[in-house]
Amino acid sequence: MKNKLITIEQAADMVHDGMTIMIGGFLGCRNPYQIVDALVAKGVKNLTLIANDSSFPEVGIGKLIVNKQVKKLIASHVGTNKETGNQMNSGEMEVELVPQGTLAERVRAAGAGLGGVLTPTGLGTVVAEGKDIINVDGKDYLLEKALKADLAIIVGAKVDKKGNVRYAKATRNFNPLMATAADIVIVEADEVVEVGEIDPDDVMTPGIFIDYIVDVGGSN
Repeated sequence: MKNKLITIEQAADMVHDGMTIMIGGFLGCRNPYQIVDALVAKGVKNLTLIANDSSFPEVGIGKLIVNKQVKKLIASHVGTNKETGNQMNSGEMEVELVPQGTLAERVRAAGAGLGGVLTPTGLGTVVAEGKDIINVDGKDYLLEKALKADLAIIVGAKVDKKGNVRYAKATRNFNPLMATAADIVIVEADEVVEVGEIDPDDVMTPGIFIDYIVDVGGSN
């Protein structure tokens, strides 16, 4: 069995300038805080970041925004981080706002090997600008293209050494989708256990999707 366990530093070393990365979480619920802190310390820049939101200035991926390490953000809302708005308005950072359900579906589409999804959400609004409109059985839909990343960083409450993941309650959020939609997937684990210690019914992301595990020992 391949040893998937790596250090925080090794995880950070996999992220390079100009990469497209996905980071799981939903505001305070929650980003892979320790790996994100390592990326802040490393100073990697010109990232394209796909996330539900840009968190808060002092929390998780919000720190990447404040440190001006992101050149483009693809997210569903940014209102909780004033620095995101500042950089968007000044032109320092490109922000693509995507309706939340559409964002989830675009990530899911990439994980399923699809080119995109058809949705009526956004028709007749700025969301539709520059996008293809496809008529199906007399009804118009926007073609929203799949979102794939070079690397995804997710979180797990309990992860076995093969990478099978159980999430705690609402921390599941975008993590299972993102685990399917990137070339490399790293999980920041609160607890790492032996294979077989997670009931198969509790496995929410199968280990086949996980390339590397960082054991943070429940310190988040």
